Amino acid sequence: MQLIPEAARARVRRRPQPSWAAPMLATLTEQRFSDPAWIYERKLDGERCLAFRQGGQVRLMSRNQLRIDNHYPEVAEALTAQDPSDFILDGEIVAFEGSRPSFARLQRRMQLRDPEAARRTGVAVYFYLFDVLHVEGFDLTDVELRHRKAILRHLLSYGGPLRFTTHRNRDGEAYWRQACGMGWEGVIAKRADSVYVHRRSPSWLKFKCVNEQEFVVGGYTEPKGSRTGFGALLVGYYEDGRLVYAGKVGTGFDRSLLGSLSRQLSRLERKDPPFDDGLLPHKGVHWVRPELVGQVGFSEWTRDGQLRHPRFLGLREDKPARDVVRERPQP
Repeated sequence: MQLIPEAARARVRRRPQPSWAAPMLATLTEQRFSDPAWIYERKLDGERCLAFRQGGQVRLMSRNQLRIDNHYPEVAEALTAQDPSDFILDGEIVAFEGSRPSFARLQRRMQLRDPEAARRTGVAVYFYLFDVLHVEGFDLTDVELRHRKAILRHLLSYGGPLRFTTHRNRDGEAYWRQACGMGWEGVIAKRADSVYVHRRSPSWLKFKCVNEQEFVVGGYTEPKGSRTGFGALLVGYYEDGRLVYAGKVGTGFDRSLLGSLSRQLSRLERKDPPFDDGLLPHKGVHWVRPELVGQVGFSEWTRDGQLRHPRFLGLREDKPARDVVRERPQP
């Protein structure tokens, strides 16, 4: 309890550490604002990770409850070396291309199961921690964010792959403009007095610089010319239980990705389209079971609900296909 500020102790509950805690998710908004009741963090384009430690065991968990310790063994080792032996931490695992986070570069680690093979890629990863849910037998989810951040700041020794996510207490609009000018993905605005809830919440908001979200792969077109593997992916999202077609993604693939994705797609082929939509292409198309989830960047949505200038950024294993919906900004 020594790390917990006096003002926050009334909201702390003594509870055993749970085996799982669903992450709090931010809501997309088109509003940009500066408000002293909010804090502003850099939005990092990586893999969301919840870190659980009990005694000498550390589990790194994706948001859909997959263990990812072997993808990032140096992160697990760094957390094992810390003094606290009981905690749940929330953050984002990130790889960089120069000074910019690169989801495409992180892909080289995300697809591996062998920890030694992950190390041999030469792709350095960093765990940017931004929240703490549980520590030394105490549940902190009802504690205000400003106090949770203070606890997290002093909980660990930062260095190596472990990084504390700093924030600003004001100038949210200026920070967003700076983020966009530097090529970042955006900014996360969080109510400073928000409690941690295990769902998407308007108390955390996304100020995005670029349009980017997950889509479900439902088919692919045949390659043309010198292209190998496939031509483009056919992608969509779920709405009221239906898989809605959102268009073709034909850029963002290197030769290695074309090959590995082609092998996965061939194992998922089916005869009929999984999309419930009448605007589908039919010539030179192969349909697949809607199990793969890809991250896609794009310039905008067209009036008829298609993606303009989409580019493939990488596969995601941390989100079930059925949970993929169109991100719509709140009013």
